[in-house]
Amino acid sequence: MKNEKANITYKGVEYDLIFNLNVMEDIQEEYGSVEAWGDLTEAEEPNAKAIKYGLTAMLNEGIDIYNEEHEKDEGFKARAFLNTKQVGRIISEIGLIEAAKTLNKTVIDSTKSDEKN
Repeated sequence: MKNEKANITYKGVEYDLIFNLNVMEDIQEEYGSVEAWGDLTEAEEPNAKAIKYGLTAMLNEGIDIYNEEHEKDEGFKARAFLNTKQVGRIISEIGLIEAAKTLNKTVIDSTKSDEKN
């Protein structure tokens, strides 16, 4: 897995979307496999719950990493994790299709292999 990320800006705050092993495990526990979840997010009409679930996991992983990287900075205030209702509002702002595209691109970019066949 590569350390790829995307960004979403909402109400003036830039959030990182991270797809890594932690997020993969979370999605596998909820949907059985990343492939099953991906089928829902890549459908002609993306599944709203699957999009919200994945984005919440990816955004919260980004927040967790941000907090870890900045915890020793003077005056640092940790960012709070987002719940699915808050993520639903973010998706409503950027649009379900755009959210699905960003989500899927982040997953694809993170799991692309550098190896040649």
